[in-house]
Amino acid sequence: MQGFANVGEKTMSCTRRDFVAAASGATLLGIAACAQPAQESAKKPKPQKEDDKPKEPEVDLHEFDKLAIDMSAWKHDAENDVYYQLGVPYCLHPASESYESLAIFVPGAYFVADEEQKKSALVIDAKAKVGSFTAKTAPIVMPVTSGDLGAQACPTSYSYAGLEKYLSAGFIYVYPGLRGRSSGYESAGDGVYSGGDPWPLVDLKAAVRFLRYNAADLPCDVSRVFTFGFSMGGGVSALMGCTGDAELYLPYLEQIGAATHDVEGNTLSDATYGSASWCPLTSFDTADASYEWMMGQYLGEDTRAEGAWTKLLSNDMAAAYADYINQLGLCDGDGEALLLDETPGELFAAGSYYAYLMKLVQDAASAFFASTQFPYTHTPQHLVNANFPGDPNLQSMAAGTMDVEAVTGDPSAQAAGVGATDASRSGMTRVQSVIYNAVTDYVNDLNSDTWWLTYNQRRATVQLSSMGEFVRHLKRAEKGVGAFDAPERSTIQNQLFGVDDVGSLHFSKMMSDQIVLKRESYADGEGWDDKYVQDWTSDLTERDALDTDMATRMDMFNPLFFISGYYAGFGTAAVAPYWRINSGLFQTDTSLCTEANLALALKQYEDVKSVSFTPVWGQGHVLAEVSGTPEKNLVEWIVGCCK
Repeated sequence: MQGFANVGEKTMSCTRRDFVAAASGATLLGIAACAQPAQESAKKPKPQKEDDKPKEPEVDLHEFDKLAIDMSAWKHDAENDVYYQLGVPYCLHPASESYESLAIFVPGAYFVADEEQKKSALVIDAKAKVGSFTAKTAPIVMPVTSGDLGAQACPTSYSYAGLEKYLSAGFIYVYPGLRGRSSGYESAGDGVYSGGDPWPLVDLKAAVRFLRYNAADLPCDVSRVFTFGFSMGGGVSALMGCTGDAELYLPYLEQIGAATHDVEGNTLSDATYGSASWCPLTSFDTADASYEWMMGQYLGEDTRAEGAWTKLLSNDMAAAYADYINQLGLCDGDGEALLLDETPGELFAAGSYYAYLMKLVQDAASAFFASTQFPYTHTPQHLVNANFPGDPNLQSMAAGTMDVEAVTGDPSAQAAGVGATDASRSGMTRVQSVIYNAVTDYVNDLNSDTWWLTYNQRRATVQLSSMGEFVRHLKRAEKGVGAFDAPERSTIQNQLFGVDDVGSLHFSKMMSDQIVLKRESYADGEGWDDKYVQDWTSDLTERDALDTDMATRMDMFNPLFFISGYYAGFGTAAVAPYWRINSGLFQTDTSLCTEANLALALKQYEDVKSVSFTPVWGQGHVLAEVSGTPEKNLVEWIVGCCK
């Protein structure tokens, strides 16, 4: 394929855009789907030929009448001037009425009472303005609140808590219910509903289509839909941004009766305008391999201990990841191809891709030192769910769940405390935070066993000796080999790729290929079981309820499938023009490669206008920000995208 590397020679020509989008001319809201009747002549009409007769609409214009929003059903929070509706179904045939509905929250200024309807209904006030927006320009924001991709229920009661930041900016806030990573039972006991890949994404797409179906009655610009999420929810937000109108999802949308056209027959789109995510977990086709390449290869205990068969698998997956990167076609901002080179002692710890990641980490560290006031308190945090506003049963934007005890005093006392929290800096759930009185205390602690981080105070820059030392000190691999596709099918990703009758399945072809190819050598390792070969190979043949194979389902949950020329799906979807991706560098839930590859591929994609990618030093698997609050920064970013 043009633009790919010759892996043996390690050469590649690469520009910002080597691959041309196949369908860049598509509009966001579609085109007319039916012909207009021919107008009669002013003169005496001539007998009509069969071809001259008015054509019947190509679609049923009343097919989705039941999805029309009831304009008399709005409730009003007079104290805060918010109109809202809860539990609004967004598809005709929901698999789960508990989840496939949404809540809409609208700034009160955008509506006025309809005098002709005797105030029983509302109409849009075209002159109203809230923040930077009017009722015609207001964007829609939609959260994916579940970090572990559990099912996200639509709110059943109203709370204003947390909504003010979004509504006062002039946004329409839509909280969608979504199915999660697993199938489930309806609370009323009416049977099982399908969950897992790709249903959470399909539900969110159906919700977007519902909003556009009701565009005439909603005070907003329905072309400006922004999704945002954390962890696996951030992965879903990234998928929404990369998969607009992709045909792969159409059978699933049809299954639940998602709107396909409006009342005039115009095709509806599920493409979005922007995607924001914190620590997104995604690209599971290579996530295990990237975890071993960046993190696992530097560990020598537990599943990566010498003699364990999983240590051999770890090394093989790391090498396989290097081969993948050398074919992926990524480039840096200067158009240089990003590749990995073999190195003695470590696995492919050299090359332009390695140097690019090192620069990301060093720049993030430099930004930290430049902006941090000492004394500085490091507090270990790890989120499971972000708990975005809208659901009154959740706390808004929670920061963590562990109890934190600060260690204070002189540097020697702090050093004792720090030694107890080395693991917590890498993401483990521990209860101590540490106060560093001066920058020298912090640097000396990081280098307590070996000098690997150098801070130049005059230049305000940081230099690391190697990626391996950064990982060993601050980003240790805490997941076992098979971080996402575990040998015993025990991860939430194994659940994500399960099917109705088999709730947890292997999904990684890259891992399966290694196990089949290297099984004789693995058999000599501790912990090997011959059943692993059959487990992986048979699971990869499973099909879901719509008879979709595992390989296709993997593609459907991989944003790179649609934006990288390495994959067959390149150019087959409408891609959001605006992106914001933040990563806590100390998180151990996934490798930095996940977010970096996504950001790089987006920057190379022609239809993308802006990609803000910020690795954040000192933070783990959280809503990582260099400064300010996640809510404030998100709102400001969305306002900027709409200017």
